[in-house]
Amino acid sequence: MNPTGKPVTLTADFKKLSILGIIGLAVFLLLQVLLPVLSSLGQNQQTDVISKQKAVENAAAFAESVLGYQGLTKEIPSPAYVAQSELYGYLSREQLLPDYNRQWIGKYPYEFYRVSLPDPAEDRTLLVDVSLQTGKPAGFMINSGNAMYSSTEALPEGQQRSQLMLMYEAGLSLADKTALAAPLLKQMGYSTENLTVQTREGEAGLIYEDEGSMIGEAVLQIKLTFENGDVRSLESSFTVPPTHTAYVDRQTRLANLLYYIGYMLFSFVLGVLAVVYSSLTRRHTSFTRGIVMSIVYFAISVFILFNMMPYLQTQSVNKDALIFSIGLQTIFNLMMGVILYFSLVGGNGLWKQAGFNPWPRAKEPGYGLYVLRSMLTGYLWAFILLGVQSIIFVILSLLIGSWSTIDETQSPYNMTYAWLLPVMAWMAGIGEEAVYRLFGIPMLKKIVRSTLAASVITSLIWAFGHTLYPIYPVITRPIELLFLGLLFSFIFLRYGFIAVMFSHIVFDCILMGISLIAMGDSINIAAGVIGMLLPAAVGYILYLFNPTKKKKPYITTPHPEGQL
Repeated sequence: MNPTGKPVTLTADFKKLSILGIIGLAVFLLLQVLLPVLSSLGQNQQTDVISKQKAVENAAAFAESVLGYQGLTKEIPSPAYVAQSELYGYLSREQLLPDYNRQWIGKYPYEFYRVSLPDPAEDRTLLVDVSLQTGKPAGFMINSGNAMYSSTEALPEGQQRSQLMLMYEAGLSLADKTALAAPLLKQMGYSTENLTVQTREGEAGLIYEDEGSMIGEAVLQIKLTFENGDVRSLESSFTVPPTHTAYVDRQTRLANLLYYIGYMLFSFVLGVLAVVYSSLTRRHTSFTRGIVMSIVYFAISVFILFNMMPYLQTQSVNKDALIFSIGLQTIFNLMMGVILYFSLVGGNGLWKQAGFNPWPRAKEPGYGLYVLRSMLTGYLWAFILLGVQSIIFVILSLLIGSWSTIDETQSPYNMTYAWLLPVMAWMAGIGEEAVYRLFGIPMLKKIVRSTLAASVITSLIWAFGHTLYPIYPVITRPIELLFLGLLFSFIFLRYGFIAVMFSHIVFDCILMGISLIAMGDSINIAAGVIGMLLPAAVGYILYLFNPTKKKKPYITTPHPEGQL
């Protein structure tokens, strides 16, 4: 890191970093890209995904031919991506995914497009789940105008849920329900001869079970609900054992505890301290420097929020709930933007007060070349970090049996414009490095009197912010990100704020770019490649606009002849 008052420079052993970067990138591509692709090919798994338009067409055809719907709204909103996360997690944990993908995924997929088909004449909406790979409709649900009964997610649990469902069944007997279900099951390709009824007289809904269809301890179940004397919903899935559900529930409670206390609370404390230290170090910093970056951060966060509209619409029971959810998240994003601003101001002030210049200005001598070298350093370190992360994942899977499941809340399939996914990398790289490295390390060092201890604490706070990712056991991500956080801290302390920003942004851009490339279509493939190269373009443009200025020669006046 540069001292204050001197031209900014960045020196690095690029030969050694290049060798380590190539090794890291090779390890990452082998463990995280090549082996998973070969594994899916070995399982004869269909990886092609249908288009959203095709999903809409198949859902509309199913609604008319099977369910008898007519006059549905032609302007259908973009379908949402939904997944059976619990089933996928169980299969992943028990290493049953290869068997399931060979035998069952064609008929009972765990990933869908959920297509909303409005029926204005009846004031209701039909939701049809279409297989992500085959395009075959696998289930449906009718959303009536009643908000309390408009989605299965909104229903209360336990006895209250059963009573509500019974009320809408309007006194249907078990025989009535099986009679209503039989023709529908036949039309959807189910053989009722292999199904046994698990519902007793007087219980809500109707559950069939096929004990001949099992994977591990998971048994195939077909669940139906009824309303106004007709079938309201149908879904089919392998029901995981209660022990797995209980384990995930315990882990989820732990994840929430670590997230809301370890991350949210302490990040808020850091935000308050950033305001305090911005004032205390105002002689050494500027209150104008972080404005543009904070505005960009907030603008990106709002854009990302609206880009997730297909998913948000499926999670809201009505328009008012959707507006409230968007407003609440916008307020949260604004708060994070304010915390970022004061972290930039206060962190810069703390380092300047100590005699260091971690975040040079554009007008400082040598800035253009410094940014170019920071960008190159960021790329090489991102390659190293990707390799380290891959090795950590392998070690943790062997030591503590780490496994993961699908997360529909973060899927690019749930974005209106999936090709803009890499934009999130810039938000993470700017915000997290400013709060937890630029400000967090010097502030905590004042308390713990140790740079290493300060780096460990800030890395843990940052790591706890990732515990809601569906990776189990929950301690997997804090362990992984503690090591990565310490490496980010080293990059920051050694090379400065711009270099660590580039390393974080490039790291995320590569991961997100590969996700887009895996989606297959030309737009997303191009966006994935461009997203990986964009940090290089930004660094080079900044270099061009801030060329290294040559020193002007010192002009002297000749002495008159005979005088020295």
